[in-house]
Amino acid sequence: MTGEKPDDLSDQRLAELPGEPAPLDATPLHTESQVPPARVEPVVVPRWMQAVVLTAALFAFAALARASRPVLLVFIVATVIALILNPVVKLLQRAGLPRGAATAVVLLGFFAALAGTIALLVNPVSDQIRAFQRDLPGLINNANDWLADLQETLDERGFGIQIARRGETALETLRSNVVRGSGDILSFTRDLIRIFVEAGFALILILVTAIYMLIYGKQIGALVRRVMPPGDGTPDDDYPIRVQKAVFGYVRGQLTFSLIMGASAGLSLWLFGVLGIFPAGKTYAVFFGVFYGFMELIPYVGPVLGSAAPILVALFQGEPLTAVWLVVLFLVLQQLEGHVVAPQVFSHSLRINPLVVIFVLLLGGHLYGIVGALVALPLAAIARETTMYLRRHLVLEPWGTPTAEVLREAPPPQARTARRRCPECGTSAAASAEFCFACGAPVGPRHPRRPDQDLAGKHPAHIRGGAAARALRRGPTWAKHWARRRAGSAVVAEPDASRGEAVEPGHSDVG
Repeated sequence: MTGEKPDDLSDQRLAELPGEPAPLDATPLHTESQVPPARVEPVVVPRWMQAVVLTAALFAFAALARASRPVLLVFIVATVIALILNPVVKLLQRAGLPRGAATAVVLLGFFAALAGTIALLVNPVSDQIRAFQRDLPGLINNANDWLADLQETLDERGFGIQIARRGETALETLRSNVVRGSGDILSFTRDLIRIFVEAGFALILILVTAIYMLIYGKQIGALVRRVMPPGDGTPDDDYPIRVQKAVFGYVRGQLTFSLIMGASAGLSLWLFGVLGIFPAGKTYAVFFGVFYGFMELIPYVGPVLGSAAPILVALFQGEPLTAVWLVVLFLVLQQLEGHVVAPQVFSHSLRINPLVVIFVLLLGGHLYGIVGALVALPLAAIARETTMYLRRHLVLEPWGTPTAEVLREAPPPQARTARRRCPECGTSAAASAEFCFACGAPVGPRHPRRPDQDLAGKHPAHIRGGAAARALRRGPTWAKHWARRRAGSAVVAEPDASRGEAVEPGHSDVG
């Protein structure tokens, strides 16, 4: 016997107590990527649940999705927007802003960028439209002259084709149809106004839903963690974080894709200008390339709008043959875009097979049009992460095989480590962690024999208890010096980076 009181156990002996976490100074700190995984048993889905519940759930979801397509589309688009903007909100939160204020700042910045982009594009587009209206009669006359020259060439070579007369008839038919269809302009305008009003209401609803998702992101993340099978407590096995990374992959792939296509279009137009095919391409190659790359953010319609600008410029200059060459150029670019560039870029950023990328884009465009194609790839990335997560944590009980044999054949989980639950979101945290990696809430080191007591910032004498702790709390100065000499001079606080201690980040990208 050494004469020490039972309460005055050394830190080393405390670390050796079975079933209890070691104190902070006896356990090495782990970074977010080094948090050891906990032992997680797979969830076995019984046979009756596979036959009844899962089948009924699939049919119910299909019926609900078919009956509520517009509402479901609003929530899907709002979810994707919230997942894209959530990391920026978290970054502002770490700077000290409340989540509501951070959400407001992000949305104001988003609208400011959108308004600035529209302001930059409105003037060039409106100028091109006015120039097209002004040059339209001249273009028609040029077309008639070109048809007359072609007819003369055909007559000289003995061809009996009256192409000029047919062309003039087609132009006259076009004029007459325009005159007869002028009465339908009012009806078309009404339909156009109705479409714009419906799209405006849908956009407002999407933005409001995305705002609420951003504000209550922390609660939504905690709810998702409670609904899904529990992970092992590491960021790599946390479902909301995996979904966030999947959406990040889509954004990264989309930006890379737009950059590649914009640079390809600008370089091709510059080469056309150098070769003399499209003289304006050498002067405006950068503008056309940036505009085409920006339009690539819009599926289906974007490439058409991006290629329209140089083609219209060629027509304005009275060069129909140049316009034909530009049409051929952009057709080739769009074929390469749809069959080579997009599948390869998104297959690497989303880790999805290129054939699946093409199928998902076509399916989304068929079901929901442009908006469906826009959200198809992020939804495919989320579906992939969900499938991989459930495959890891769910085991379907084979028909005719007892559950015990299923558990024996399941992959062995890694060794259990001392862990505890976050008081805010319930996520499993390492024993040495001071902050929850999922929500950022302080969890702090715990008393080795009193897990409900937070020891962040306290002296080791408070941890050990006994006479030293009492002297340090309320004793005179000499008693405090005695307690410090007895317990040591280290204080349980934040790790000191100057001494080479690892500082564990207490945050993540998911609320």
